[in-house]
Amino acid sequence: MENSGIYVGLDIGTTSIKVIIAEYVKNQLNIIGYGNARSNGLRRGVIVDIDQAVSAIKAAIKQAEEKASVSISQVTVGVPANMLQIEQCKGIVAVSAEDGNSKEIDDNDVRRVTEAALVQNLPPERDVIDIVPDEFIVDGFDGIKDPRGMVGVRMEMHGVMYTGPRTILHNTKKCIEKAGLVVKNTVVAPIALSEIALNDGEKDFGAILIDLGGGQTTAAVVHDHKLKYTYVDQEGGDYVTRDISVVLNTSIEDAENLKRNYGYALAQLASSEDFFPVQVVGQQEPEKITERYLAEIIEARMYQIFSKMRNALEKINALQLPGGIILTGGMAALPGVKELAQDVFGVNVKIYVPQEMNLRIPSFAQVIGLISHITNQSEINMVVKGILDGQEALEASTNIQITNNESHKVYEQTTKQDDMPKEEKSGLFSKVFNGFKGMFNDDE
Repeated sequence: MENSGIYVGLDIGTTSIKVIIAEYVKNQLNIIGYGNARSNGLRRGVIVDIDQAVSAIKAAIKQAEEKASVSISQVTVGVPANMLQIEQCKGIVAVSAEDGNSKEIDDNDVRRVTEAALVQNLPPERDVIDIVPDEFIVDGFDGIKDPRGMVGVRMEMHGVMYTGPRTILHNTKKCIEKAGLVVKNTVVAPIALSEIALNDGEKDFGAILIDLGGGQTTAAVVHDHKLKYTYVDQEGGDYVTRDISVVLNTSIEDAENLKRNYGYALAQLASSEDFFPVQVVGQQEPEKITERYLAEIIEARMYQIFSKMRNALEKINALQLPGGIILTGGMAALPGVKELAQDVFGVNVKIYVPQEMNLRIPSFAQVIGLISHITNQSEINMVVKGILDGQEALEASTNIQITNNESHKVYEQTTKQDDMPKEEKSGLFSKVFNGFKGMFNDDE
C-alpha cells in the first residue's frame, strides 16, 4: 500500500468510528473515500466489548471501500491519550568496523541505536506506542537529525518515547485483526491531531489542543514541535446528551437530536423566545421548551469540563503559551463553545475545522490527522519507528550491544536558559519557560 501511495486512517471513537482512504501523490493528499459508523463496544474512549467494536469497524471500513472502490488491508490507527506517559529515552551503540576503525553509518546502525533506547524495564502492563528521535550524536557531535552516511565510531540517539496501557493497545489491535485488517502504524491520537490542527508557529512556541470527543475530552500541550503533556477528562459529549435526557425526561436519541439541532454551549447566545417540541417519556403530547433552557443544561456540563481542564493546565502554566487554545472534535461544532471556552480559560480560543471536501466538520479532524502524520514523517523517523514492529522479539533478545541507556519522564526535566535564543530569555517567554520548568525541556 505504501508503494501505491494509498493510506488508510482509522479513528476508533466512543460515539463513532471513522475511516479515511487517501492517495498521496506529489506531496498532495487526496481523500478518495471515507466511512463513518456508530460505535459499539466502547466506553470513555476504551474498547470494552471486542465483538461489538469489530462489527462497527467493519461497517465503517465497508463504507470507505465502496466510496473509494479499493480494498483495504492495512490501517494507521490512533491510540487515545488515556494514561499516556511521555518519557525521555537514550541509546548508545558502537558503529565502528571490525578492525575498530570508523565506518559509514547506515539504516542498520539507526535501528540498533533505537533498540538500545527501547531496551528498558517497562512495567508489564505498559507498551511502547511510539518513539520519536530528537537528535543523534556521532562521536560527540550533537544536533544531528539524520546520521546516515556520516562516519563515526560511537553513536547516540536522544528521543521521546510514548507508552500506554498494554490492555488498550492489545484490544485495539485485536479488534482490527478480527476485522480482517493489519495495523500498519499506531499513532498517539493528540500527535496526529496536532499535525493538522496547529500551524507551524503554534507547534513551535506552544499551544493547547482540546479534543471535545463524545466519550471524553482530551487536552494536549504541544511545544517545540513535540507533545509535552496530556490531560484526559472522562466526560464528553455523551455526558451533555445524558444531562439533556435526564432534565427533560426524554430518550437518549431525542436528547442527542435536540443537542445537535437546537443546542448552544453558551446560554446567553440562545433565544428565550424560540420554542421547540420535546417528546417526554410517558406523555403523548410533546412539551415545548426554549433554546435558552436547553442551552443552560448544556452550558452547565461544558463549564464543568472546561473548569477541570483549566485547573490542570494552570498547574503547569500552560495557559501562558502564546498559541492559546485550539478546539476540535465533535462538540466543537456546537454554537457558543468558543465563547464559553474564552470565558473559562481567559485566553485566545479558535476552532479548527478540516478543509477537505465533504469532511468540513471538526469530528473528522483526528482521522485526517492520522494520515497526514504518517505521510509527513521524515525518512529517518520512519526507520526509527519501524523498529517497533519487532519490539516483542527485541524484548526477548539478549545480544544487543548497549553502552548506556537512560530514560526519565519529561516532566522531571529542568529548563536550561542557556539553550534558549536570547529573545526568549525575557518578557513573556521567560515566564512561560520558567512556568514549564521541570516539564518541557530536553535536558540531558
